[in-house]
Amino acid sequence: MERLTIKEARRLNATMVSDEALQLHAANVAACMGAMAEHFGADKEHWEAVGFLHDYDYEKYPEEHLAHTEEPLRAAGVPEEDIRAILSHGYGVCSDVEPLSEMEKSLFTVDELSGIIQAAARMRPNGITDLEVKSFMKKWKDKKFAAKCDRPLILKGCEMLGMDIRDVSEICIRGMKAHAEELRLTGTGL
Repeated sequence: MERLTIKEARRLNATMVSDEALQLHAANVAACMGAMAEHFGADKEHWEAVGFLHDYDYEKYPEEHLAHTEEPLRAAGVPEEDIRAILSHGYGVCSDVEPLSEMEKSLFTVDELSGIIQAAARMRPNGITDLEVKSFMKKWKDKKFAAKCDRPLILKGCEMLGMDIRDVSEICIRGMKAHAEELRLTGTGL
């Protein structure tokens, strides 16, 4: 394959991921990656596809995450650049592949960040549809909120990108808003 598409990423991911929460996480990360691609003037669908596929082996191998990714994706014809980006999102945790490109740095950053945004949106009557970065930053500063999301790692990613957490959050919120229905973040309408 010359270029990973979102259709192919969804197909490949479905061969390994059946857990609904992990499928939703893949979609959240894809939405953030599409928005980051727009920010950097890159190919939106391509970045979304890489984001969607980033946790390919996590459900089956959570203790060996990314150890069962490279060879199967290579065998499926996924381009080396995309495999490298996927491997780099675990840098310092379960991979020694350092994020170097804007796509890699973005994936490293938004993987965890999307979880905090999702959690913040779920607490709002209108979901993400009216979430503004100012409100989100209040949740961000509360270390007990979405405590499992690695804030120091997110900040390290922002530093790699040369961007402030507010700016990256705003881009990701915008990307997730565009997919609010698919992400089940339209709120309760209360």
